[in-house]
Amino acid sequence: MRQFTLPDLGEGLEEAEIVTWYVNEGDHVVTDQPLVSVETDKAVVEIPAPSSGRIARLFGAKGDIVKVGAPLVEFAEDAGQDTGTIVGELDTGEQRPAPATASPLSGQGAQVFPAVRALARKLDVALDLVEATGPGGTITRADVERAAKRMSHSGPAEPLRGLRRAMAQRMTAAHAEIVPATVTDEADIDDWRQGEDVTIRLARAIAAACKAEPALNAWYHSGTGERRLIERIDLGIAVDTGGGLIVPVLRNVAERSVSDLRAGLDRLRADAIARAIPPEELRGATITLSNFGMIGGRFANLIIVPPQTAIVGAGRISERVVALRGQVAVRRTLPLSLTFDHRVVTGGEAARFLVVLKSDVERIS
Repeated sequence: MRQFTLPDLGEGLEEAEIVTWYVNEGDHVVTDQPLVSVETDKAVVEIPAPSSGRIARLFGAKGDIVKVGAPLVEFAEDAGQDTGTIVGELDTGEQRPAPATASPLSGQGAQVFPAVRALARKLDVALDLVEATGPGGTITRADVERAAKRMSHSGPAEPLRGLRRAMAQRMTAAHAEIVPATVTDEADIDDWRQGEDVTIRLARAIAAACKAEPALNAWYHSGTGERRLIERIDLGIAVDTGGGLIVPVLRNVAERSVSDLRAGLDRLRADAIARAIPPEELRGATITLSNFGMIGGRFANLIIVPPQTAIVGAGRISERVVALRGQVAVRRTLPLSLTFDHRVVTGGEAARFLVVLKSDVERIS
């Protein structure tokens, strides 16, 4: 017997969740025939057979988490040699965020008497979620019963999987590493022509601002203390899906036409929602746009994903009372938020970036 293990999935990813098996034990497969689809923190990926042969055993069922290097399939002795299948490539320049670590919880390290521990097991209460109110940080029966009552009004505990699990890990890593600061402003867009494409206008304005202040279109690797300014602007576009957040990359936004950018964005958004986006379309963003105003909200303190140094947020467009040439007027305004990594971007650079961004957004096309 010979085992085929979960191959390298690219970007240093360490595990994946089984989505669908395409084969059964006893089946004969040929080289490159799809064996299984797995979900990473990026996309759903099909893994092909490394060689021809008969499948003797499948490891794992739908929903199982499999580590890279763990067995996926066992072939009978007549199977050919493993071709060393590799899924995805690594060389992106991005720094992989560290795995998420658990935060300290109320009950961790608290004293628990055996009778109270037995009660917690009976009521199916996790002690690390119980707030200790007894003397010297002791968890009492009342603490456990209070937690059980509170949990009775909630749904069952469910592990985060797929995109949501990856989001939790990446956001924890970003929060631990980056020193964020946010500046905000509002753009007067009342003179925009009807039907203006908001996202594309923002993309082009970000490109103009990056040209003016290159420090915000950069990667910073804290491990080496090195910053890399990037000439081309590859814009990550945050897409809200039912399963979580995906950020496909709109390439070279400064050099493309409006129609080309719109067609590219539509394709990326459709692929992201369908979870069919190629992994290479999710790598290498140099700065990110979150147009959260399409859903709601005005301003935001946004999260930067390393190694990027900035993210732009656009809030909901609304009518506001403003001063216009010495007169009171009601104008349509677009709230703008800029969160930057203050380790490598100065307040002056961020402010100048925002001035250019706002000016370009307000420009009458």
